[in-house]
Amino acid sequence: MNIVHVNDVHSWQAERQPDAGAVAVSHIAIPYTTDSVTSADGTKIGYRQLGEGPGVILVHGGMEASQHLMKLAATLSDGFMVYVPDRRGRGMSGPFGADYSVTRDCEDIAALVAKTGARNLFGLSSGALIILSAALVTPGLARIALYEPPLSLNGSTPTSWVARYDREVAQGKLPQALATAIKGIPVDPVFAALPRWILTPLFTLSMRFMDDATGDDVSVQALIPTQHYDMIIVRETADTLHDYETLRARVLLLGGGKSPAFLKTALDALARTLPNAERVTFSDLDHLGPTDDGKPEIVAASLRRFFA
Repeated sequence: MNIVHVNDVHSWQAERQPDAGAVAVSHIAIPYTTDSVTSADGTKIGYRQLGEGPGVILVHGGMEASQHLMKLAATLSDGFMVYVPDRRGRGMSGPFGADYSVTRDCEDIAALVAKTGARNLFGLSSGALIILSAALVTPGLARIALYEPPLSLNGSTPTSWVARYDREVAQGKLPQALATAIKGIPVDPVFAALPRWILTPLFTLSMRFMDDATGDDVSVQALIPTQHYDMIIVRETADTLHDYETLRARVLLLGGGKSPAFLKTALDALARTLPNAERVTFSDLDHLGPTDDGKPEIVAASLRRFFA
């Protein structure tokens, strides 16, 4: 029997009020239940679920967990049964495993599809790369929506920062590693514009005083090392564009007008390659658009139309 939980969604990025200059943090209580499925290699994959209707699986991106897509899930829940897994190595799910590869993630998706019966999938960033790969080997998927998969084409996705990031994680320097990742893949325009000498102490303080994950949520400190595995996905899917020429599922390609050029390059290439694809660009959004720190209600409107 599933246990009912309440997700207290809040942004760790303060919102400045234009009239008073005060700092406010919004809280939204989102009830959900939890369940799990066992993947092909025996790994437990935990997920949140909420709503009613046809099944939709939402797959988060790098240095994220299911908690980061709860506003999007809640917005869709009045017309869909929404499943939001913690990808392996995070939160309610089991470890990455010694032989980790994108194949393990595809097996996790297949297990979720088999248990839930969901035929509609949404993925953000590296989660979109997983769904794209899974769609080639998972029968019965009807529609997949991809928000800015970092599909590397002739080295288009930046990776030169990864060696430094790995060293910093190994040394336990998590604030420095987070700064390296954010500067290396500048998908958050606010933080990416700041110099390291500001970012590192800022992240140090936030982890010390604001990183208060409770319940099913995963802390920032626990999520930082997981980016190593997302970069494995980027490396393994690099230059696989032609693999998708015969993909049968209908595909919705989504992106933000304020996102880095390399992500737009990947979407352009996929739009030319996929046989059943449509493209939507949100001019006012960036890479974090679908997350709780973005504007998920805007993304949800396109997903609702596409999945319906």
